[in-house]
Amino acid sequence: MAQQKNGQQNGGQQDLNQLLQIRRDKLKDLQERGKNPFEITKFDVTHHSVDVKDNYETLQFEAPVDENGKSIVVPMEEIPEGKLVAIAGRMMFKRVMGKASFANVRDLKGDIQIYISKNDLGEDSYKDFKKYDIGDIVGIKGFVFKTKTGEISIHAKEVTLLSKSLQILPEKFHGLTDTDMRYRQRYVDLIMNPESRDTFVKRSQIIREIRKFLDGRDFMEVETPMLVHNAGGAAARPFETHYNSLSEDVKLRISLELYLKRLIVGGMERVYEIGRVFRNEGVDTRHNPEFTLMELYQAYTDYEGMMELTESMFRHLAQVVCGSTTITYQGTEIDLGKPFRRLSMTEAVKEETGIDFDQVQTDEEAKQLAAEHHLEYLEHHKKGDILNLFFEECCEDKMIQPTFITDHPLEISPLTKKKPSDPTKVERFELYIYGREMCNAYSELNDPIDQQERFAEQDKLADLGDDEAQHTDEDFLNALSVGMPPTGGIGYGIDRLVMLLTDSPAIRDVLLFPTLKSTANRKDSENEK
Repeated sequence: MAQQKNGQQNGGQQDLNQLLQIRRDKLKDLQERGKNPFEITKFDVTHHSVDVKDNYETLQFEAPVDENGKSIVVPMEEIPEGKLVAIAGRMMFKRVMGKASFANVRDLKGDIQIYISKNDLGEDSYKDFKKYDIGDIVGIKGFVFKTKTGEISIHAKEVTLLSKSLQILPEKFHGLTDTDMRYRQRYVDLIMNPESRDTFVKRSQIIREIRKFLDGRDFMEVETPMLVHNAGGAAARPFETHYNSLSEDVKLRISLELYLKRLIVGGMERVYEIGRVFRNEGVDTRHNPEFTLMELYQAYTDYEGMMELTESMFRHLAQVVCGSTTITYQGTEIDLGKPFRRLSMTEAVKEETGIDFDQVQTDEEAKQLAAEHHLEYLEHHKKGDILNLFFEECCEDKMIQPTFITDHPLEISPLTKKKPSDPTKVERFELYIYGREMCNAYSELNDPIDQQERFAEQDKLADLGDDEAQHTDEDFLNALSVGMPPTGGIGYGIDRLVMLLTDSPAIRDVLLFPTLKSTANRKDSENEK
């Protein structure tokens, strides 16, 4: 059986190699006849497929017929002004029927049927067309009409091979269904799966609408360094590299925070940045080592102001991008139209477990509760850390409808302003939707003395082996010493927002080129098994 299976695989590979060679032979024949498609430098496109369909009434042209009712061939130069269209795209289907053929061409916006006849193209051009392969990129010039079945199509007067495909696309009825291959060969995924392409078109629209929304509130977009000496602003392990010309070790940023706050100090009252950040962490359905983060900072407001901005922005994006403030994510209806629920972290834990951490007096008492509920903690953890563990384990996945979780413990918020009414907590919130953190916001700490003390605590954690602890940033402390006004700040995971608004189950579905184990390493791992 094994020999038979291997023989089938080898036979299949030989067949594939033969098909690939046929395509190369076709290219060689074209080149020898002076028709090398790769020498073509441009093609003037006048319309996309959807434009042709949406404007059919304006573009349609009825070719004249003779006394027998047969269409009369109209030279291209005699087609009335405004009736000649030119589209370009990839040929996804072809059916040759003697002296006439049909093809399907896919461009950025969709598919459209093409009618090609020997009478229109001439014998030589039609003969060349019959040798074109699925996957070839073609340019079509012609006029718009409806077939007898009512399908809006283009009657080709000229067909140009713009690029020869030397590979074979996946079988058209099933598309590219292998998930790993879709991520590794995203270019094929975009060709074969229109829904994948639509996701990334919508991603671009979401980011564009975010910019419009913030521009409408007088925010200024800025750019800050990716290579930094101190990767602060978040609890995460950074990637490290070396700057040869300066002979210095540097890190890839894990956050945008500390540089944007420097700009607030400098008098730029409303700033934001959308950019890649890098965290040396695991990969799963919600995490990728490099991802797109947006952070914004607004002077003279607090975390309440950030809540209003967030709620308004999410509602705006849903309405514009999805057409409604009520959306469906993975089969669950999410209502972004009504006011988002607000719940303190202590209230959330009490609601799910019955434990009121406001009544827990000591770190040891908190650890005892964690042990009783089988939660793993570290020796240096304090009451606030344990509260956060309870929330993550018992509450996070319950937050389906939009919920602001507020008033985090001081221990897990080294850059946040304390609550005047309870200095063990801070003015911070995280927004949860479908059990996922969508953003993280603070009333920003602007007391340089307090900040220095908190950095010192983070340094101690780093010395104890905490790879995610932040380190003292002397220049940032100097900036705070110059004086930063009361400020509200927030960070949004753009990829998770796109997942929500495109109903995508995994972060890899909204990243054009997600992080994957290299092919060589993957083969080594399989061999080890």
